[in-house]
Amino acid sequence: MTTTLHASCVAIDGRGILLTGLSGSGKSDLALRLIDRGATLIGDDGIVVEARDGRLHARAGPHIDGQLEIRGLGIVALPSAPEAPLALAVALDQPVPRMADEFLPVRVLEGLTLPVIALAPFESSAPVKVEKALFLYGLPA
Repeated sequence: MTTTLHASCVAIDGRGILLTGLSGSGKSDLALRLIDRGATLIGDDGIVVEARDGRLHARAGPHIDGQLEIRGLGIVALPSAPEAPLALAVALDQPVPRMADEFLPVRVLEGLTLPVIALAPFESSAPVKVEKALFLYGLPA
């Protein structure tokens, strides 16, 4: 069984990071900045999540595979990977706690859990914070 989410996804060292939020919340922008730092695009705007082998896996939806919407430029083709096992979700439209250990929710998809952090996507430090959160809270490879 699969679930399609309005989200973007990149992979760092083979671990998928699901970027969630409302339209215009900064998902594609943050994905682009993470890609600029070495992440690999999995998909933008429509992510298919599937439970397989006790793990959640993400892949691009069929309509925007290998493409990222860059506001002001349009839809741009970028190198991408076909899928990645999810390790972390980043909520871009939720209140950001001062300390992550104050509240680290878990999102349940397809009967499996995924750690979630909340970040402000347009802060200049947001890509670095995502990388650190993956290291600190992300599921292992």
